[in-house]
Amino acid sequence: MKQDNKFNMLSFTGKMKILHLSWMAFFITFVVWFNHAPLLGLIAQSLNISMAEVKTLLILNVALTIPARIIIGMLTDKFGPRLTYSFLLFAGSIPCFWFAFATDFAQLAMARLLLGFVGAGFVIGIRMVSEWFPANELGIAEGIYGGWGNFGSAAAAILLPTIALFFGGDDGWRYAVGFSGLICLAFSFVWYFNVSDSPKGSTYFKSKKMGGLEVTSKGDFFFLLLMKLPMYIALVLVTWKLSPHGVALISDSMAFGVYAVLAAILVYDCFCVYKVNKEIFHTPVPEIQRYQFKQVAAVNILYFTTFGSELAVVSMLPMFFADVYKLDMVYAGLVGSLFAIMNLIARPYGGWLSDHFGRKKTLMFVIAGLAVGFCAMSMITSAWPLFFAVLVVITCSFCVQAGCGAVFAVVPLIKRRLTGQIAGMTGAYGNTGGVFFLTVLSFVDYSTFFLVIAATAILGITAILFMNEPRGHMAEINDDGTVELIKVS
Repeated sequence: MKQDNKFNMLSFTGKMKILHLSWMAFFITFVVWFNHAPLLGLIAQSLNISMAEVKTLLILNVALTIPARIIIGMLTDKFGPRLTYSFLLFAGSIPCFWFAFATDFAQLAMARLLLGFVGAGFVIGIRMVSEWFPANELGIAEGIYGGWGNFGSAAAAILLPTIALFFGGDDGWRYAVGFSGLICLAFSFVWYFNVSDSPKGSTYFKSKKMGGLEVTSKGDFFFLLLMKLPMYIALVLVTWKLSPHGVALISDSMAFGVYAVLAAILVYDCFCVYKVNKEIFHTPVPEIQRYQFKQVAAVNILYFTTFGSELAVVSMLPMFFADVYKLDMVYAGLVGSLFAIMNLIARPYGGWLSDHFGRKKTLMFVIAGLAVGFCAMSMITSAWPLFFAVLVVITCSFCVQAGCGAVFAVVPLIKRRLTGQIAGMTGAYGNTGGVFFLTVLSFVDYSTFFLVIAATAILGITAILFMNEPRGHMAEINDDGTVELIKVS
């Protein structure tokens, strides 16, 4: 694989051009995905929606991203990042415009649900970056991609309220949301005409089968089926929240219908996984082609805690500061954006630590820091000086974002041709965590909410203990049958 060897952030050629365009695409998807969060106060006033309905919008925003990341991961492995990201950006602008023109809660809810697909863009860039960077630079490259792209949520919190205030009136938020949709639409063309799936002369290994993640042993097959359950449970929670037991957007009969559909999809999903992997029940996979699914399970659980908590906290933190410190919603949004701003340095730093000090050690350090940070956040009250509260939030955020970076320093080193699907499942677990934590928030106070997140870190630390540090090489088979070894350490 012939590549430019220099890692120069000021360069916009070769692999660095791909990295910059990748984080820009991801940045835009996050601006669109979170364009509602800093504007919720204005939207609620404009359309006269209740606080329960506001919290429902937060949950809906992450719901469809769970299956979307699985689907987008499969499409990326099959059709390549160039085509898949272009399509997602183009299609994602449509529900964005719908949300901007919504006139009641039902329209807001449907547009927000569909916008969950935009959040799946993250998966595409993970595969793209892994194609262009060697193992010793992969942690920092994926960290920059994820961190700078994730900053889109903070940029939305800073930029969109400013645009809304500039236009003013009850419709100011509509102009802000619509502007983000236009940017998303325009960049779909920029991406398509300026990237390629892999460096010239290198092989883009495609998934051999569509419909489910390939595993390489019987035990891993059943482990995969077990790991699918939490994602479906999260979708059941979303449906329950929309039923009369929640905000009554749908009737009990409709809710039971959705439950039945989800059960049928789960059965079909399991069948597809069997169809993809049925050979392993009678023909053992050669040792050189195997990978351990426990690595996938571990990063899933860790991303549930790290990115799941980030999703939930970024969504609710402006309201937290507005309630606790009685701040204006615009200023509360700016203060709340500090949690996401840490993505700029913390995700790349988590990746860099992983490259230089090992994946497991780095994960253990940052997950422990996450637990301590959320315990400290649970103690924040109005008696605290705002400066100290912000300092605690920033410190906690650093561990959360560094943890996300460290997780995706591992993901591309598990199985190259399945990277999109593995990243998709891991990303879906992050959204599952977001749904879980936001559902918890709808029942408890802020302090308990932060403590629940801290408690999940124990599960994450347990998962780290069962991980293997990526070492040596992973093998992929070329179309002509030759074996190519890809360095992972």
